[in-house]
Amino acid sequence: MGIECSDIVAAPRAEVFAWYARPGAFTRLAPPWQPVTLLAEADSLATGRAVLGLPGGLRWIAQHDPEQYRPPERFADAVAAGGPASLPVSRLLAWEHVHEFAEVDATHTRVIDRVRTPIPESMLRPMFDYRYRQLTHDLASHARAAEAGMPPMTIAMTGASGLVGSALSAFLSTGGHRVVRLVRHPARDGDERQWDPASPAADLLAGIDAVVHLAGASIAGRFTAEHRRAVADSRIEPTRRLAELAAASAVGTFVSASAIGYYGYDRGEEALTEKSERGDGFLADVVEQWEDACEPAAVGGVRVVRVRTGIVQSPRGGTLRLLRPLFSAGLGGRIGDGRQWLSWIGIDDLVDVYHRALWDDALAGPVNAVAPQPVRNSEYTRVLARVLHRPALLPVPSFGPAILLGKQGARELAEANQRVTPTALIKAGHTFRTEDLGLTLRHLLGRTAD
Repeated sequence: MGIECSDIVAAPRAEVFAWYARPGAFTRLAPPWQPVTLLAEADSLATGRAVLGLPGGLRWIAQHDPEQYRPPERFADAVAAGGPASLPVSRLLAWEHVHEFAEVDATHTRVIDRVRTPIPESMLRPMFDYRYRQLTHDLASHARAAEAGMPPMTIAMTGASGLVGSALSAFLSTGGHRVVRLVRHPARDGDERQWDPASPAADLLAGIDAVVHLAGASIAGRFTAEHRRAVADSRIEPTRRLAELAAASAVGTFVSASAIGYYGYDRGEEALTEKSERGDGFLADVVEQWEDACEPAAVGGVRVVRVRTGIVQSPRGGTLRLLRPLFSAGLGGRIGDGRQWLSWIGIDDLVDVYHRALWDDALAGPVNAVAPQPVRNSEYTRVLARVLHRPALLPVPSFGPAILLGKQGARELAEANQRVTPTALIKAGHTFRTEDLGLTLRHLLGRTAD
């Protein structure tokens, strides 16, 4: 059984082929709704092999074919083996994939995917639709940065294995930048450096152009004294020490994660901009100290950007990962009366915000990383249920989140009411991939054909 899919992207053929050849391409193209894990990325489109983890301990090993490698026209791969111990591949996993790139004109390329597999076409079409949208938007983002004069950079990143870090590092790598992962364990290769948050080595940032600091204990969880201490301790002092080192190491840009928790857990109908005062609550206290910890870098002449992130939408993590199975089972519903504002952002739009923070020299200070159109909790519930074709008739009483998160955690996370606007990004003329919640969820969940 065979299937052919294609789309035209606005980039020269050589540039598109080079994008596919760089580290991170598979991560950027892998649909987030599929239960597939990249265990090892192919180091060559000519002779390399990629190892994918599937449910049940199966491994999908895709071997690239040197006879089909004709840059920038084509490359190909096929499943070589499967099973947890390299068992003979099942016929159900058979896969032969030819990637072709046809020049439409000097600035446009037709990407053609020809696949022979018993996997139903109905499962493959959404995957390729997703891949083409990702490729189109990623190439456009890199083109905007190039037009603004962004050179190839060496970027040190903490938290590179997390939800945001894994997406951002893959995006930057496919754009021709080098990402140096700052890790707690001994470095395994030249793209890792061991980082002790309590006492970073003096030469940790040698040769680094910019730092993206994402590390920190998960905020989700029951707000016990121990949890609150872990949230604060993993952010404030490690950020301060890294900022001090950035100032002493001639780093040009320091981009630190932050959160809209700065504005407090309930600001009613107030439209919150980067100039709004901080609010009340534990998270507001932590975020204020977290952002202040970046100050040594700013004092040292480093451009500092603090990315105040909203509720990130991705089925690979965060609230959507938790809500998707509940809503798929028809058990989803609004929280309380559903009138609280939810300031959200799609994972790929968040990646673009961090990217802009690296190349836009005019961007500094706090930046609200949220979509331009926040929604009320009841609207979010309705849209997610509609995308998944499920009812959402069961409102969640206030005591429900409190059982899981504690009273304080429920108030500051599940029931938070924050109407945040991306004023700094709008002023900068930033382009969002999508400002619509429904379109974002359809893209991330593979429902665009509905």
